Amino acid sequence: MCGRFAQIEPIGKIIKTFFIDEVLTDLVPSYNIAPGGRILSVVVRDGKHYLVDHQWGLIPYWAKDPSIGNKLINARGETVNQKPSFRNAFKSRRCLIPASGFYEWKKEGKIKIPYYVKLKSGSAFGFAGLHETWISPSGEEVRTCTIITTGANALMEPIHDRMPVIIPRDRHVQWLDTTGTPDNVLGLIAPYPAEEMELYQVSPMVNSPKNNSAECITRLQ
Repeated sequence: MCGRFAQIEPIGKIIKTFFIDEVLTDLVPSYNIAPGGRILSVVVRDGKHYLVDHQWGLIPYWAKDPSIGNKLINARGETVNQKPSFRNAFKSRRCLIPASGFYEWKKEGKIKIPYYVKLKSGSAFGFAGLHETWISPSGEEVRTCTIITTGANALMEPIHDRMPVIIPRDRHVQWLDTTGTPDNVLGLIAPYPAEEMELYQVSPMVNSPKNNSAECITRLQ
């Protein structure tokens, strides 16, 4: 799964990495993003790439109770095109969620040890995401999103059996293009190459979303 991650790249760098045409958000970098928080997202409208923000935890447009979003922070890649909560968004509302790295916890007895996972290159990357706009009873628009997950690669397997889907940079346009059949992107829902990633143990301070500083991603010796 993916339950915590970091978006620490300057907006200028994100604009270049994801070929952003217009920024429609005022979010600042964060080292410790938790479900329910606001996160950056790349969406396409009328052929342009926009950087916007969404609440993490997808609320389907047909939902009666917005609390369902608490359970939909992730979508399993194996069934994302079938589940009622995700299939419409998978067809026509795909997005990329910029990230610098993500956290995962390894169980050792009763203890959970946090690890930070990133690309060896140090570059920002894009999670495969879906987004929705839910209209509240009072007429308020609530923009939400979810991160798609898949089976773990060889690097992640000792830590957890799943990982977020990372879309290769040369496949960003393909993922965001919803003009064709969604079957065209099913092949992108796969573990990212383990040899291009690294992970290391970090401080348990990351366990609390209240802690949001560079110390969260500092490697423990």
